[in-house]
Amino acid sequence: MAGTYSNGIGLASDAVFLLRFPFASSGCIVPGHDVAALPFTFDALLRLMRYWLMKSEPDEASIDDLANAPQRTLPWTGVRNYQARNFMRDTMQIGDGVLFYHSSCPEPGIAGLAQVSSTAYPDPTQFDPKSPYYDPKSTQETPRWMLVDVVFEKKCPLIALAALREHEELADMRVLAKGNRLSITPVTKAEWDFITKRLM
Repeated sequence: MAGTYSNGIGLASDAVFLLRFPFASSGCIVPGHDVAALPFTFDALLRLMRYWLMKSEPDEASIDDLANAPQRTLPWTGVRNYQARNFMRDTMQIGDGVLFYHSSCPEPGIAGLAQVSSTAYPDPTQFDPKSPYYDPKSTQETPRWMLVDVVFEKKCPLIALAALREHEELADMRVLAKGNRLSITPVTKAEWDFITKRLM
């Protein structure tokens, strides 16, 4: 994918090579390449992080369920939208920040923080005929739906959707866009910082 992410990660036409790995002149690493061998500073590592808002119906998996799960970790099952699946499969990385959002409930909003704790792997519910997320067209050989694990970080007083709309700094958040129905949306670093430092 050409272009540059708002958190500074992306491809650039002026990429140069450092230790045989593509590097943008801005100091940002080109995604899809091994970064472990490069000499990063702590700030450079932080620039690699991405941030997400992930919706979950609390009667199925709430922030409390996550906090009380074994190792405080749950698989993010049941995603059946291709764009949301692609975010997990192609873009998410271990360590990415997650705004854990309660949806389809009397009081929707951000209920806490989590982190992506695994790379993508097939969602087992697609193979289970008893699951509401069963997909008869998906096979073990060619799975259609993927997931990641998320690990609990903290619970916070609910930040309601209406409260998010009150702040001009969050006006461009995907979750606030008219007609948005995606269960997973990217969050910019500026949005993440504002929510975690000003609203929590």
